[in-house]
Amino acid sequence: GQVWAAKYVTDPTTGKVVTAPEYGGTITLAAVEEQMSSDTFESGPNGSGMNSGVVEKLGFADWATPRDEFDFQFLNVPANTRGQLAESWSQPDPLTFVINVRQGVHWHDKEPMNGRELIADDIVFNFHRVFGMGSGFTEASEWLQDWAGVEFESITATDKWTVEFKLKQLSLTALRLVLDHWISWIYPPEVLQEHGDMLDWRNLVGTGPYEATKWVAGSSETYTKNPDYWSFDEKYPENRLPYADQIRVLIMPEVATMLSAVRTGKVDRGYTLRTIDQVESLQRTNPELLIWPIYGRADYMFGMDNINPPFDDIRVRKAMQMALNLEEINSAYFGGYADMIPQGLLNRLMTEVVFQFEEWPEDVKKVFDYDPEGAEALLDEAGYPRGADGTRFKIEFMHLNRYSTNWPELVGSYWKKIGVDMEIEVLAINPWVARSRAKDFKIKNLSGAAKWFPMPYLSGQLTEAGFYGSVNADADYDAMSEAAGAATTTEEQNRIYRQMNQHVIENFYAVWGGNAPTFEVTQPWLKGYNGEGWMGNGQKIPIYARLWIDQELKDRSQ
Repeated sequence: GQVWAAKYVTDPTTGKVVTAPEYGGTITLAAVEEQMSSDTFESGPNGSGMNSGVVEKLGFADWATPRDEFDFQFLNVPANTRGQLAESWSQPDPLTFVINVRQGVHWHDKEPMNGRELIADDIVFNFHRVFGMGSGFTEASEWLQDWAGVEFESITATDKWTVEFKLKQLSLTALRLVLDHWISWIYPPEVLQEHGDMLDWRNLVGTGPYEATKWVAGSSETYTKNPDYWSFDEKYPENRLPYADQIRVLIMPEVATMLSAVRTGKVDRGYTLRTIDQVESLQRTNPELLIWPIYGRADYMFGMDNINPPFDDIRVRKAMQMALNLEEINSAYFGGYADMIPQGLLNRLMTEVVFQFEEWPEDVKKVFDYDPEGAEALLDEAGYPRGADGTRFKIEFMHLNRYSTNWPELVGSYWKKIGVDMEIEVLAINPWVARSRAKDFKIKNLSGAAKWFPMPYLSGQLTEAGFYGSVNADADYDAMSEAAGAATTTEEQNRIYRQMNQHVIENFYAVWGGNAPTFEVTQPWLKGYNGEGWMGNGQKIPIYARLWIDQELKDRSQ
């Protein structure tokens, strides 16, 4: 027989022994939808996917962090952010921070950048564009909701490798947002000057480990290795990144198609599985697959139009919650895996910014008990009696197609019992985002219980200016958001975040449906992976630049 020998290494972040990193091959990923655009100035978070790995930011999470300290499973990039295009940073006074730009980083060897070196002026140009404050830009991006209270007096290059940010007033969040926010990507200035935006992927030039080389609309995206990439593997510092020659993303809106591609080894990583049935089915047919449970946030909440009838009445909002049998939902739908303890927009494990359920007022806690009779009484009292056909009112649920329709159908069956009739409209990400931002919906998917930096969840979702959450006109809440942005100490800011989270809970601005894990599935030959999802906001492909294919194992498995 064939003699097979492999070199092994110990992963310093987990202590696991794995086959040693090797170069070459293609990592193939499945995606449920293609990206909205490649320009986050225009499309915010929804432009990040295609950028990721092509263009870079000033900072990202440190891949060498032990996984028991930080698991990379959600976007809450920790305090140990590492420099990406920034070599280092300092804060000489409370209103000033200084970024030292990494030297020796070159733009891709592609027109019009032609491999020129990245300099401080490139950083300044991009932040002038984001804030509409120079370099020919006067209009700020529409995606600045998370930057509440952050205003810059100036952003200047003090020399070829140094950028100075001067704030108008103290902000505890400014540095973090500059280092790693959805819209803090560093785009090539010459391309923006020539084309005015970065909406056409063909114009995308970056400094990252991969170049965007092919995009077949609705079908696939291909990224090819940048041979001159500047960075080395943080775990194995002698290894220059990236390992794989190519990253291919296959667009597979149908879950059945994706599952089949996973079973046959056509993809190295499927996209996120959202039901226990899918997981158990794969485990039965392909026991060799690696399945990683991810508890990042609750995608099983509901945002409502709280300004217009019927949800402008808190009694109706309470009734919607009381109609749900959370324990039954957990056992029947989530297979017992979910954390059903009621939570707001922030995860209960983030103890410094949330009140625990036991601390909530009794009258608030009891709304989460299953009480269909109580719900009916509230709807009667609110002026929504049952009609001749037994229906009190009809609503349309705006459902994002990446989630199974089984979920709104299940919840709708509980609401039907109290006389609320619900139709489901399924939308792809682009129209769903557009309708969310236009606040053109009655009820829809909402994410909460997030283990993430609080401001985006609290301000981005529920303020008047917010873009994804419930529809609100709550001046008190907006004022809290402003106060959080203007806070001068972390303790004060955390106190306000706690108030904001509790305000959402006690006004029932969202319906709680539980926090169930999602699941990532990978082939056994994809090495270096431990269930990580992000290295920062939208920073997914940098993970795959740090993974490798065990070609020997792949050949033997197929």
